[in-house]
Amino acid sequence: MGPVRRTYLTLVLLNALAVSSIWGVNSLLLFQAGLSNTAALAANACFTLGFALFEVPTGTIADTRGRRVSYLLGGGTLTVMTLLYWLAWRLHAGFAVWAAVSVLLALGFAFFSGATDAWLVDALRFLGYDGALEPVFAQAQVCNGLGSLAGSLGGAFIAQATDVGVPFLVRAALLLTLTAVAWRLMHDIGFTPSRAGRPLARMRTVVSASLRYGWRRPAVRWVMLGAWSAAGVGYYVAFTMKPYLLQLDADKRAYGLLGVAAALQAVAQTAGGLLSPLLRALFRRRVPVLLAGALLNAAVLAAFGMVTGVPLALALLAAYSLVTAGVLPSRQGYLNGLVPSDRRATVLSFDSLIASSGGAALQPALGRAADAWGYPHSFVLAGLLQLLALPFLLAARRLEAPP
Repeated sequence: MGPVRRTYLTLVLLNALAVSSIWGVNSLLLFQAGLSNTAALAANACFTLGFALFEVPTGTIADTRGRRVSYLLGGGTLTVMTLLYWLAWRLHAGFAVWAAVSVLLALGFAFFSGATDAWLVDALRFLGYDGALEPVFAQAQVCNGLGSLAGSLGGAFIAQATDVGVPFLVRAALLLTLTAVAWRLMHDIGFTPSRAGRPLARMRTVVSASLRYGWRRPAVRWVMLGAWSAAGVGYYVAFTMKPYLLQLDADKRAYGLLGVAAALQAVAQTAGGLLSPLLRALFRRRVPVLLAGALLNAAVLAAFGMVTGVPLALALLAAYSLVTAGVLPSRQGYLNGLVPSDRRATVLSFDSLIASSGGAALQPALGRAADAWGYPHSFVLAGLLQLLALPFLLAARRLEAPP
């Protein structure tokens, strides 16, 4: 079990390093191209819409062709699309190009989602591990936080020394490295890919069974729907906290500040992973952990929209990341515990589909609010939208059995 866990954590670390290298400047790239808040967030919504469109098809690839195949396709696609994103910036492309590249970029991430966790759980169960999954997922949160810390700081200061495009080239190189490592170390264990029959027929079979084990199971469905507003708000916060911080600081080229902000979030994410077992110990069941997280993040976002100084804004961003990372292992453990192995990747991808649809719907709306009323009001509104998760989580709480 040791090699499986080490491979999983290595992939999580490298992925976080690659993804976070552009965190400080990704939204600024679109604003430099002349897009408004509404247009930039609409382009980013195309990314989340693409995520929603590709989630189940890519999940079925993981459940039929194998988790390793899906992961390698994701790494290759993301490498190419990251380079196209950089090229669109160099050519000062219009909105249509940004939208198209964003949709294709989502395809790469969709290949990753579901397949990675499904690969880990299948391998651990096959090797005889029957313990709780939260400790492993908590370790992954720590690795994700450490990788994000290094990547966000490095990417921001590289942009400060050069321009906002260079971190995207760094990211492409890191993604290529990640794909090579996955090719060498990641092999399907405890799962036999199905190659019988036609691909579309296999996809229909997997999707049908996944809907049965996922959407049609109320205990799973309500938790999935609870992520709709939270994920949409999360996408918005990640995208617009950068220009908001620059606005508070009154320096439009303080990219180093954005790196510090992303690094603080990464440290908070690491702390959230470490504190997750303690948080879980406070509650008899997992869904109350999710309820507490939704309430805390709603309050934090409302406060974030009311601050007038950079230090307090940074502290609130860190608190938001701490809460999000702290509750995530409980959510992962809850869903993975209810889904059978041969349908796990697709059901988890369906979960991401619902979350992504929230991002596609809420980002343009919140962007329009930012253009009309300013960033502070839009963050207060985001905090209120976070509360939309509560009715679904309360419904799930009534159905949850003790673990």
